[in-house]
Amino acid sequence: MAETGQGAERVGEQARLRVYIGAAPGVGKTFDMLNDAYRLHEQGVDIVIGLVETHGRKETADRIRDLEIVPLRTIPYRTVELKEMDVDAILARRPNTVVVDELAHTNVPGSKNRKRYEDVMDLLDAGINVMTAVNIQHLETLNDAVARSANTTIRETVPDSVLKRADEVVNVDVTVDELRTRLREGKIYAPEKVEQSLANFFRKGNLNMLRELALRTTAEQVGSQAAQYRRNQGLEQAPMPEKVMVCISTRPGTEKLIRVGSRIAGRLATNWYAVNVAAPEQNQGHDDPEAYERLEGVQRMARDLGAQVVTLKDKNVADALIRFAQQESISHVVFGQSVRSRWDILLRGSVLNRFLAEVRDVTVQVVPMQKPLRKT
Repeated sequence: MAETGQGAERVGEQARLRVYIGAAPGVGKTFDMLNDAYRLHEQGVDIVIGLVETHGRKETADRIRDLEIVPLRTIPYRTVELKEMDVDAILARRPNTVVVDELAHTNVPGSKNRKRYEDVMDLLDAGINVMTAVNIQHLETLNDAVARSANTTIRETVPDSVLKRADEVVNVDVTVDELRTRLREGKIYAPEKVEQSLANFFRKGNLNMLRELALRTTAEQVGSQAAQYRRNQGLEQAPMPEKVMVCISTRPGTEKLIRVGSRIAGRLATNWYAVNVAAPEQNQGHDDPEAYERLEGVQRMARDLGAQVVTLKDKNVADALIRFAQQESISHVVFGQSVRSRWDILLRGSVLNRFLAEVRDVTVQVVPMQKPLRKT
């Protein structure tokens, strides 16, 4: 973070994003972020608080000390008035750095943006440095893994592209036993929620998985930045880049393939493609409006996660995918598991089998897909 000057006045310098990431609520992300913010304040940095959620924790509230707080905006919603971060007020104030908590938060209707991470991107685009915090389960590509482990659905997610935009990722980590102790002591949730949380989301197995995901994600980000730095400085010869292709369709559940592909691309720090094959004469949206709407949603999600979306026109799906993979020197391919019977595949063949037979030196991952429900 730059130490002097107004945020939007640093000509030619990209605003910096620092993300504090943790395995679960209560690890101390906001606490650490406020401590770092205050240290910057003491060094003379013009830093303000755009929004901080203390969740009633006195220790966290005490960390704010005399940091300047930009007043929240009041938004009428139905029969009540709700408070949201005032992006326009922060832009008008033009600080060097702003603290924005709860990155995955969904704003109330009437806000400038639908999601808080979009607010953060607006602030960065205006040249204002941002410090923010998020739990690992809110990363879009980890949605499936968390849902399986925690037996819960995480509805508020942040595209991985936001994390990739970060200049610094700080992993705030405590042991599983320490986190469960904090929960029992009432430092995370109200007493009536403790036992249920210990038996569900705060189970040791689930917390160990989340902690591993947080550590791995931080390591991937650091490794990617280090590799980029060395390339920029000419310290190593850049190897032939890996490329990832995700084969998408109108089939329900294709979002799962997008998340897997994005995670692979993130680990490899490489470009990736979301590829759909359509018949040349296919009339988009008119033959099956519901399927077309599904495909548009999947493509939108892929773009949000950093993919280049490609539609190939060909009567033969296998031919199109094979040709694209060879032309683009694809190194990793993600397919969805077929729902067809083995007998049908033996009789008619499959896209996957054709691809494996004709494309060499490619890593192929087949992702299990949920079978569609039979219509009654």
